[in-house]
Amino acid sequence: MRAAILHQTGQDVLDVRDDVEAVGLGPGRVRVRVRAASLCHSDLSAMAGVLPQPAPFVPGHEGAGEVVEVGEGVTSPAVGDRVVLCWMPPCGACPACRRGQSHLCVASIRRLATPTFRIGGDTDAYGFYSTGAFAEELVVAADSVLPVPADLPHDLAALIGCGVTTGLGAVVNTAKVEAGSTVAVIGAGGVGIAAVQGARICGAARITVVDPVASRRERALAFGATEAIAPEELKAAARSVPGGGFDHVFEAVGRSGTVRAGYDAARRGGAVVVIGAGAQDDQVSFSLGELFFNEKRLLPSMYGGGDVRRTADLAIALWRAGRLDLDGMITHRLPLAEVNEAVRQMRSGEALRTVLTLD
Repeated sequence: MRAAILHQTGQDVLDVRDDVEAVGLGPGRVRVRVRAASLCHSDLSAMAGVLPQPAPFVPGHEGAGEVVEVGEGVTSPAVGDRVVLCWMPPCGACPACRRGQSHLCVASIRRLATPTFRIGGDTDAYGFYSTGAFAEELVVAADSVLPVPADLPHDLAALIGCGVTTGLGAVVNTAKVEAGSTVAVIGAGGVGIAAVQGARICGAARITVVDPVASRRERALAFGATEAIAPEELKAAARSVPGGGFDHVFEAVGRSGTVRAGYDAARRGGAVVVIGAGAQDDQVSFSLGELFFNEKRLLPSMYGGGDVRRTADLAIALWRAGRLDLDGMITHRLPLAEVNEAVRQMRSGEALRTVLTLD
């Protein structure tokens, strides 16, 4: 079968090959025929080594398709079910899951050391965070897929696997944005736009998008942003808000500089929600005095900050009601053979989401 391989961490170009095999089907696992895969910035972070991932590996974690084979003991999903990939599924039994924070479950991380692909018949390869959506087929644990309705198109379903769930969830689960709130979103990529839509759905009165790319700022207005500004304009925008800053600032970039800028743009008593996945050695500093005096809340939000299944269901319900625009978030559609063009589009900021079609 065909798949895109990153042979070594730090390489810029993926190798699209026809001699790759999805391996490991057995008890508790399923084989999925991938129909659509969306490129997320986290894939680029894994390629660069910012996110830890053994190599060689197949990138991609926003994917959708149908189950074509199930291993022993699997009762759900069933063959023929339409599914999206879940790159960090909750186990349901660990302390985090038992206290209602299943999005913090790390039980699945141990799977990263298990190869799920084979190249050329003799070289083991991994799937990014035990998924690997840039492949025509993959084998994953049964809990790593979420069944979705058959009327949800594959390309739209793929977005729910990560970006939409992460951005929407940060708004409704982590921040719990209230009607009439003032909101700033730093970063107008896929996660940031999902946060913009979440803020609009929650009834935010002012939604300010901050991004250095003019085309992305313009695009954000179509999703509900009330204004879109360049980063150097953020300080003035925050001062113009009653109270001297925004109620909620969502950082969807994953860099210390933008987290610090978000903190400065929040009002006293406001919240800074960190959505972006940053490097472990990228540190941001705050003085004890400002933390005490301003009482601004720092709220990291991982994978939507709540039960991923419930947030995915919410996204689907909002899409059905015409309140969440998934189709508009897809700016490019390309075949798997052109995955390196999709990588270029993501790096340049040209693409909001590029979906690779694997039909």
